Amino acid sequence: MAMKEQLAANPKGIMIIVHGAMEHSGRYENLVRQWNESGYTCIYGDLPAHGETDGVKGHVDSFQEYMDAIIEWVRHATTFGLPIFLLGHSMGGLAVIRVLEENNVMPIEGVVLSSPCLGLVEPPSKAIKSMAKGLNVLAPKTMVDGSLNPHHLTRDTQAIRELVNDTLVLKKVSVRWYSELEKGMRLAFERMEAYPDIPTLVMQAGSDKIVDKVQTKKWFDTLNINEKSYKEWANLYHEIFNDPERKDVFHYAKGFVELHIPNT
Repeated sequence: MAMKEQLAANPKGIMIIVHGAMEHSGRYENLVRQWNESGYTCIYGDLPAHGETDGVKGHVDSFQEYMDAIIEWVRHATTFGLPIFLLGHSMGGLAVIRVLEENNVMPIEGVVLSSPCLGLVEPPSKAIKSMAKGLNVLAPKTMVDGSLNPHHLTRDTQAIRELVNDTLVLKKVSVRWYSELEKGMRLAFERMEAYPDIPTLVMQAGSDKIVDKVQTKKWFDTLNINEKSYKEWANLYHEIFNDPERKDVFHYAKGFVELHIPNT
């Protein structure tokens, strides 16, 4: 799994960035640059089955593979001796949640979740789910269409053009991949009592056409920690860090992080 790091000149913290499904870490270079310029060294990379990683694209045997990648990035971040923050988008946000529910990866000073994948706006039909359930046992690597409509991800025309021409964006996923995603979403709710008491900001796209914002709010409302914040960005599409209002989104996230830098 390809881990990347971009060092800030005089870092005051580490930001670990976890991308979403179908995409890859290269789409986060602008966000990485913003964090760098704000004094944060960034650790990120392609999750298994995505981007430039080895193996079958669009297929994992277990959602644990994503969690293991994040745990490895956190371990690397601890070598800097600086405050560590986690930022996960969509499926990356779900993976961050699952890591925190299942593992002691302290110390983490704060978590930012961007349109976390806790439910889907258009889940597969019952017939397709039934068929996939059988294939998951008999032929788990069977590939199905998993492409996302770029026009449903962002309202930014340049970002849409880049998505259309991006050869690293996945078009297909295996039935096992989808089964593991569903399992991850279910466990995110079932295991949320184990979520540690870490300040958490959930930022949800108000006009999300990919993840179900009702499920995001349900998870947030049920989360029992001392400090949590919810921000719904009205009219924004799923990729809030790529929509035209991305500067406002970044500054909001940055403000949350700055509040939780120790000794400042």
